[in-house]
Amino acid sequence: MKIAVCVKQVVTRDWPLRVTDSSDWVRDEEASFEMNEPDAYALEEGLRLKEKFGGEVVVCSAGPQRVSQVIREGLARGADRAILVEHADLASADANVVAKALADAVREESFDLVLTGLQSDDQGFGQVGVVLAEYLDLPHATIIVEVDVVDDGAALRAKRELEGGWFQWVGMPIPALLTVQSGINQLRYATLKGIMASKKKDVRVVIPTNFGEHGQRILGLYVPEKDKATRLLEGSPTDAARALVKLLQDEARTL
Repeated sequence: MKIAVCVKQVVTRDWPLRVTDSSDWVRDEEASFEMNEPDAYALEEGLRLKEKFGGEVVVCSAGPQRVSQVIREGLARGADRAILVEHADLASADANVVAKALADAVREESFDLVLTGLQSDDQGFGQVGVVLAEYLDLPHATIIVEVDVVDDGAALRAKRELEGGWFQWVGMPIPALLTVQSGINQLRYATLKGIMASKKKDVRVVIPTNFGEHGQRILGLYVPEKDKATRLLEGSPTDAARALVKLLQDEARTL
């Protein structure tokens, strides 16, 4: 199988976020970065399918030059080669722009399976995978927790996580695209041998020239502020109790 796995570089979870002066993004030039967690599970699933059925895994990422960090991490974990869609504007672009940039870069490869994480740890909209499937004209399924390849590699069955503890099995032909849920497998980590081997693996750099239209823009970001306020409930104990219950329901929303 020829498998593409799309990974995103996100700000490290424990980094104290600082907003830019324009309040439309974070000061990522000061941040530390890591691979988006759901994408790491997608990569692991791709590597396991390759080990079971043969083929190759190609790790793909879109963003400024610094995203080569997560590409090298993916190669060190076992991916065979990589595609870097490099442009500074992709660091904070919306799902449509990122998906189009990735689609233009991978379309000619004719992958049997494209895997992405369910959503990103920063913006968290969960849309890049499904929009990418539309651009590539592929059937797709989301929130995948198990993958079975059937019919001698011509189709697959995927288990979807639904609400309330329910699951759904869906079947589709190959090629296809799946967005993978965190926890689908046990992650492997790069070994010293893998890190050394990654330095010799091919990374194809694509410079996008035709972006899709922005479907949304971030108007403002802010760090939540903590404050304390005391409200005195006057009247009889019965009236105060009624007022307290109403406040807990309508304002605190704890009841």
